[in-house]
Amino acid sequence: MTEQRTGPPAPATMTRDARRAGISAFAGTTLEWFDFYIYGSAAALVFGKVFFAGAPAAIGTLAAFGTFWVGFLARPLGGLIFGHLGDKHGRKSALIITLVMMGLATICIGLLPGYAQIGVLAPILLVVLRMIQGVAVGGEWGGAVLIATEYAPPGKKLLYGAFAQQGSPVGNLLATLSFLAVAQLPDHAFIEWGWRIPFLASAALMIVGLFIRLQLSETPEMTRLLEQKKDTGLPAKVVLTRFPGLVALGVFAGVAGVALTYVKSTFVLSWATEGDTPLFDRSVFLTIIALSLAVQVIGQPFGAVLGNRIDLKRAVFWMLLPEIVFLPLLFVLVQTGSFWWAVAGMTLATLPHAMYYAVMAGMLAPAFPTEVRYTGISLSYQLCATLFSGTAPFVCQLLLTTTGTIWSVVALGLAYVGITLAALVPLLRRIPDTGQHSATAPAPAH
Repeated sequence: MTEQRTGPPAPATMTRDARRAGISAFAGTTLEWFDFYIYGSAAALVFGKVFFAGAPAAIGTLAAFGTFWVGFLARPLGGLIFGHLGDKHGRKSALIITLVMMGLATICIGLLPGYAQIGVLAPILLVVLRMIQGVAVGGEWGGAVLIATEYAPPGKKLLYGAFAQQGSPVGNLLATLSFLAVAQLPDHAFIEWGWRIPFLASAALMIVGLFIRLQLSETPEMTRLLEQKKDTGLPAKVVLTRFPGLVALGVFAGVAGVALTYVKSTFVLSWATEGDTPLFDRSVFLTIIALSLAVQVIGQPFGAVLGNRIDLKRAVFWMLLPEIVFLPLLFVLVQTGSFWWAVAGMTLATLPHAMYYAVMAGMLAPAFPTEVRYTGISLSYQLCATLFSGTAPFVCQLLLTTTGTIWSVVALGLAYVGITLAALVPLLRRIPDTGQHSATAPAPAH
C-alpha cells in the first residue's frame, strides 16, 4: 500500500531552478568581479607606467588609482539604469546586458595602446572604458543577488544570497592568479604586453557566463509582477522618496564589507611592492594575496551559515569586531618582510569582513518590495562602493604620501569598521528576521 504524503514537498523543478539560479548568480558575478579586480591589480602595478608615462612614480600611481575610482563613480548610474530595467522588464534581460558590457569593455582595455603610442588619448580612453566597466558591475550585482534570493527556498535567503557574494572572492582570486602568472615575465615584457593577457582572457569567461545565464528563466516573483502589469511608477523615485533612510543605512552598513577589500588587495599591493625600498617582490606579494583569497573563498560562506543559524545581530558583530585587532596586525606583519607572517596578516584581516560580506546581500534584499528591489539594493550597494570602496586606494596612498606613516592608513581602515557597526544597529531593527524573511513580505515602514 502506497503511503500518501499530506504535506506539499518542494517540487523537483523548483529545487532545480533554485540551484541553477545560484550557479548563474555565482558564475556571472565571478566574471564581473574578475574583470573589475584585474583593473585594480593593473592600476597598482603597471597603469601608472603605461598610461601616465613621464610622471613621477608616486604621481603616476595616484593617477592610476584615480582612474580606478572612475569605475566606482559610474556604479550608481549602472544601478539606476539596470535597476529600472530589472524592476520594469525582468532580472534576466538586465543581467545578460551587463555581462556583455563588462566583457567587451575589459577586452578593449587589453587592446588599448599606451601613452607612448597615442599620447593623452590613451588615458582618456582608459577612463571611458573604466566607466563602462563601472556601469556594468553597478547593474550586475543587484540582479545577481535577486536571481539567487528570489529563487531561494523559504528561510534560506541569506544562504542563497551568498552564492552571488561568493563571486567576489573567486573573481578576485582568479584575477590575482592571472597577474601572478604574467608577473613572472621580465619587467619590460610585463609592461609592454604581459599585463594585457588577463584582460583578453576574460573573453572566454564571458562566453561561459553568457551560456549559463541564457539557460535561466525569469524569477518567480518577477514573473508574477510582470503578469499583473501594474504601473508602480519610476523605481528610483519610489526608492528615494519612500525608503531614503533604508538606502542610507544600506550604504553605511556595507562599508567594511567592501572597502577593506580594496585597502588590502589594491593599496597594500602597491605599498608593499613599490617605492625606493619595496618590502616584497611583485610576484611574491601577489602570491601572498592569492593565498589569503583562497582562504577567503573557503571561509566566506561560513558567514552566511552563521547568520542563518543564530540571531543575525549577534552574528554580524561577532564577524566584524575581530577586524579591530586584525587590521592593524596586518600592516605590522607585512612590514616584517616575512612571507609567511604576511600571509598570516592578510588572512586574519580578510576573514572578518569576508564573512560579513557573505550575509550582506541576503540581509538587504528582502527589505525592499519586489517592484523596486533591484533599484533599492543596487543604489545602497553602489553608492557605498562609490563613496568608500573606489576612494580607498587613492585616499590610502594620499594619507601615506602626506603623513609619511602607515598608521594613518590603519586609522582609516578602523574608521570603515566603526561606520559599519554604527549603521548595523538601526538597519537590523528595520529588517527583523532577515534570514527567514518572506520574499513577498512588504518592506517595513520608514
